[in-house]
Amino acid sequence: MVEKIERKSLAEQVYDQIKAEITSGTWEIGERIPKEADLMAEFGISRNTLREAIRALAHIGLLETKQGDGTFVRNNSELNAIIQKRVRESSVQEILEIRHALDREAVILACERRTEEDLATLKKYSQCCNLAHESNDVEAFVKADSALHLTIVKAAHNELLLDMYGNILEEIQFSITSTTEMNPEANQHNGHGLLISAIEKRNKEQAASEVTEYITLFKRIAAKNGENK
Repeated sequence: MVEKIERKSLAEQVYDQIKAEITSGTWEIGERIPKEADLMAEFGISRNTLREAIRALAHIGLLETKQGDGTFVRNNSELNAIIQKRVRESSVQEILEIRHALDREAVILACERRTEEDLATLKKYSQCCNLAHESNDVEAFVKADSALHLTIVKAAHNELLLDMYGNILEEIQFSITSTTEMNPEANQHNGHGLLISAIEKRNKEQAASEVTEYITLFKRIAAKNGENK
């Protein structure tokens, strides 16, 4: 069967070429892409065609244009960009429900597969969380807590789960942590000592229960703060 030949506009072709530069790593996340004049000369196109392609890439989240500074790479995968954009548009309630599902599966797998090195890293970040909380350093706490949860997912030794979690971790943590885990009601979960102990003992039931407990607590705190929408 003869397949229909796909005809792409010039802007779509430029879109594909720029996307290839991003996904291949030629242009790294956070890097400013070449100036308009350079890209126009490289591709042999008009300014309008180039801007149409860049707007499309910015719309899906691969690029970000900063007025007066230029255009920068924001993501290196369309899927990553779409997922992160969708998370930013979600309510705290929705984010917590997804976090519950991912965290619960991660701790169950971590109980089965964690190594001694994984465990040592978890304990290190747990201690960092406790120290940051004691000094009321929100920024340090969020950083340590993010690292702790990502380490749990790494300890699950499932690359797909790690990729999915990594794509939404920043949005999850920064939209929730500062309003929940630093809250006095959540003191018992600072550093997640009981959760780490369950992972160390390979106790799946206890580990899953700990996840359900802190997610339920965070939902209650978020509701109290009027952040469910």
